[in-house]
Amino acid sequence: MTAAPRAASPGRLPEFLLTVIAVLIGVGAYALVNLGAEGSLPGNFVIISAGALGVALTAHLLIRWAAPYADPVILPSALALNGLGIAVIDRLDIAKNTSHASSQAVFTLLGLTVAVLTVVVLRDHRILRRFTYTSLVIGALLLLLPLIPGLGREIYGARIWINIAGFSFQPAELAKIFLAVFFAGYLVVNRDNLALAGPKFLRLQLPQLRHLAPILLAWAVCIAVLIFQKDLGTSILFFGLFVSMLYVATDRLSWMIIGGLLALGGGFVAFQAFPHVTARFTVWLNAMDPDVYNAPFGSYQVVQSNFGMASGGLFGAGLGQGYPGIVPQANSDFIISSIGEELGMIGVFAVLSLYLVIVVRGLRSAAYVRDGFGKLLASGLSFVIALQVFVVVGGVTRLIPLTGLTLPLVALGGSSLLCNWIVIGLLLRVSNAAREPQIRSSEPLPPAWEYDGGGEPPHERTPRSPSSPADRQETQAVQLT
Repeated sequence: MTAAPRAASPGRLPEFLLTVIAVLIGVGAYALVNLGAEGSLPGNFVIISAGALGVALTAHLLIRWAAPYADPVILPSALALNGLGIAVIDRLDIAKNTSHASSQAVFTLLGLTVAVLTVVVLRDHRILRRFTYTSLVIGALLLLLPLIPGLGREIYGARIWINIAGFSFQPAELAKIFLAVFFAGYLVVNRDNLALAGPKFLRLQLPQLRHLAPILLAWAVCIAVLIFQKDLGTSILFFGLFVSMLYVATDRLSWMIIGGLLALGGGFVAFQAFPHVTARFTVWLNAMDPDVYNAPFGSYQVVQSNFGMASGGLFGAGLGQGYPGIVPQANSDFIISSIGEELGMIGVFAVLSLYLVIVVRGLRSAAYVRDGFGKLLASGLSFVIALQVFVVVGGVTRLIPLTGLTLPLVALGGSSLLCNWIVIGLLLRVSNAAREPQIRSSEPLPPAWEYDGGGEPPHERTPRSPSSPADRQETQAVQLT
């Protein structure tokens, strides 16, 4: 007799309360911005607040109906980040006499709709495994779109945008989702081969040489993106995504070391060979040099953002009380510096903590979901968010060279916001599968047998050696009596 794991609480009441708190964070920040910058609340404040609460609670109820055991913390955390982002964008609209906050609010509504549709329509995340190589083709085509003459646009030296009917879109944001699906589907099939031991070097167990082809191919593609699109951030994001998922699939530290060496080697070659990469590193290493500071596309933006964050100190100047409009692109690439100036280091840590909550809950779902594809997909999507936050905040604070990516769910950008809400929807769907109670079964399962997540009935399960980490986690999830 197979004992089902202890049923997880659906978490309906906690998510409801956290959703209300998340809306209050966004609405409260919006109120403080207008009180600090204008001295009064906007005339439509009550309507906006009621509308925001109604939309958030509707999304909560629909997700709870379609996925009753979905993680109760992911949605409120995403709502809090999105609401705070709209308030900060509104603050910058007041400073620069622009009107981007309203369009960001519209894209937030669209993003929430897409996230809910993802949860409602995708009843089982394992269906995505059928589209492993289709996702690869779509992801590759999306990466190539900005290179098409007449369609792609080069902005601030990077060719990562396309223009369709007057609307700009960043296809790499959508490509990261398709590539995460492909990596999950590919690695769940090939993880045993990739985990096979090869030669040893300095007490490190290396993989077999014939299995190096996937990581070398991923490295070559990222270098091609770096060369032709002049986009350092996308290259780091995609290569980091593949290496991290490869490590999760095989539990081989050697893959992380090989990936790190390839990244360092590729970065050094690009620094020596390509002027746009050299310029990024020059700004990073010599930001305070007067020649670099005053040069076109020099370090003025980075330096001003650092001064703004320094002036914010521990508690910040207060929403609506600082001067974040001095920094170019403060509502997109450098929005974290605007938060640091007016909310201080505590505000920045609060934002990073919300991202940490989403990433940790995504990885927790990956640990408890019972199929290998779901484990890798949830891990990959969580790493996508973590890596993007790292490269954005690291670039603004000069921990690493500036990359040009936007802060997920917070920064201005319709394509980024929509795609990141899809990521949230997928994490909610996988977390529902991880937390829902299992039906008791009278069929005993030997420890060496694994359900591989492809949707096969029990008599079609294939025996596999439980040597990989994903195998061991799935074996431990089955309690035999």
